[in-house]
Amino acid sequence: MTNFSGLIAAAGAFILWGILPVYWKLLQDVPAYEILCHRMAWSLVLTLGLVFFTGRRTVFRQALKERRNLITFTVTGLLLAVNWLLYIWAVNAGFIVEASLGYFINPLINVFFGMIFFREKMRPIQWFALFLAFLGVLYLTVYYGRFPWIALVLAVSFATYGLLHKKNSLGALNGLCLETGILFLPAAAILIGLAYNGGGAFGRIELSGTLLLVGTGVITTVPLLLFGYAAHKIPLSTLGLMQYLAPSINLLLGVFVYGEEFPQARMIGFMLIWLALAIFMADNLLRRLRTLENQKNVLAVAEPGEGA
Repeated sequence: MTNFSGLIAAAGAFILWGILPVYWKLLQDVPAYEILCHRMAWSLVLTLGLVFFTGRRTVFRQALKERRNLITFTVTGLLLAVNWLLYIWAVNAGFIVEASLGYFINPLINVFFGMIFFREKMRPIQWFALFLAFLGVLYLTVYYGRFPWIALVLAVSFATYGLLHKKNSLGALNGLCLETGILFLPAAAILIGLAYNGGGAFGRIELSGTLLLVGTGVITTVPLLLFGYAAHKIPLSTLGLMQYLAPSINLLLGVFVYGEEFPQARMIGFMLIWLALAIFMADNLLRRLRTLENQKNVLAVAEPGEGA
């Protein structure tokens, strides 16, 4: 039985990631690497505050003492840095549609990891949905006519990030705090260096832009915490197929808001993927409804006996 709170958290994370290109477009005059440094710095400030106010300081300090955690979250932090930097650049360089392809491919890698590393089993209807999604991604990749390096780097980096989080028992908040903390010093050094040499956008652009840079901590932390929570609560196969929500929203923004090209022939691939997602979600919903109905029936049978 899939954890319902995990499903809600995953949906919230992917919807927020889906509308994220709007935020980056508002900062398109700021270099991608500088935005990345602000994401790291302000995310650490926010997560440290949350660790302090939620009373998780003892757990966090204990995590810092474990060498395995430091190694794991250094790797996940670097994966995040690569993923974030490429995604920000792709959005502001006019490649939102190609970036969305990366996150359509990513769930397939998640499902593969789930079967390989966690021996997660798929029901026949889920295999059918996965097959449709694979056909859609294959069609889109071939249709592109060139090696989709942006999409593939985004897909592999984030799938590996999710795998490492799934294999680690540290909570989502402490994990994100550790990741951003490890990369804070290099990020802060770059920002300080820019300011010292008379560059950098912080405080030199309009107030709204400066506030948006500060806000990168919020728009980074919230969906990642939701994703980290969901990764511990639901199977990777479920998490992977739900992830199609984010690139679907990305795609719609790229085509209808920012005017990127999307020939009608490419729609075939996306329709196959959306159909796969609909089948998978419908199957989960029906199973949940049947479980709830069975629980009601058991209670209805038990109540008369209890009163006798």
